Amino acid sequence: MSNKDNWKIWEVFIRSRNGLSHKHVGSLHAPDADMAIKNARDVYTRRSEGISIWVVPSDEITASNPEENEPLFTPADDKVYRHPTFYDIPDEIGHM
Repeated sequence: MSNKDNWKIWEVFIRSRNGLSHKHVGSLHAPDADMAIKNARDVYTRRSEGISIWVVPSDEITASNPEENEPLFTPADDKVYRHPTFYDIPDEIGHM
């Protein structure tokens, strides 16, 4: 896979600090996962912005169809107990 025409597109996720979630920061081309991580390090963490890098082949990501969002997300609206407004939070708990 040394021919650049055959390189995969990789989605890059960076975690900036412990305790935070990884966030999508962009995409890049690379022949394999090891090179994708090295390229992501060079491109997206030049100023020590991250402590962890994830790379995922773009063709391995499956997404929902925005046109079908109503049947996908509507059932959750029927379950009021899932909404935080359903519960009384004691004052001693503080910020939640």
